[in-house]
Amino acid sequence: MTIEIEPIGVVVEGRQEVADDNWGGVTSIIQLDPKFPLDVVKGLDSFSHLIVTWHFNQASPDDVALHARSPRNDPRWAPSGTFAHRNHRRPNQLATSFPRLLKVDGLALHVTDLDAVVGTPIYDLAPYFHAMGPRGEVREPAWPSEMLKSYWD
Repeated sequence: MTIEIEPIGVVVEGRQEVADDNWGGVTSIIQLDPKFPLDVVKGLDSFSHLIVTWHFNQASPDDVALHARSPRNDPRWAPSGTFAHRNHRRPNQLATSFPRLLKVDGLALHVTDLDAVVGTPIYDLAPYFHAMGPRGEVREPAWPSEMLKSYWD
């Protein structure tokens, strides 16, 4: 089955360049499509964080990697499969981020710590509900923490 979806908005302010690290403190604006009535954001300002689904629109479909590889091609970390990574080499080149919501100004959402660049299409967003977060112990191998030690710095 195939679905066709349209962006609900776009990142209009924030970081210009794609990079692996140093995303912390970046303030961005997600501009929702003006076809939406203002009611779509009513109450959103009561939440501290959002769940934002976006597209790696600057990546090429040729970058999709359907095989195991070392994270960031660093041989210190054992190869792992496509779905054990969170980068643009995924089949649909979609990402999910959890930015902090700073302000709602009409259909402009001011956020920080959104790791998407200006021009990035936004396909969905929702408030983060603590009660729907992970249940139980969260576990992961050591490499994500090692690899991402400068992600937010």
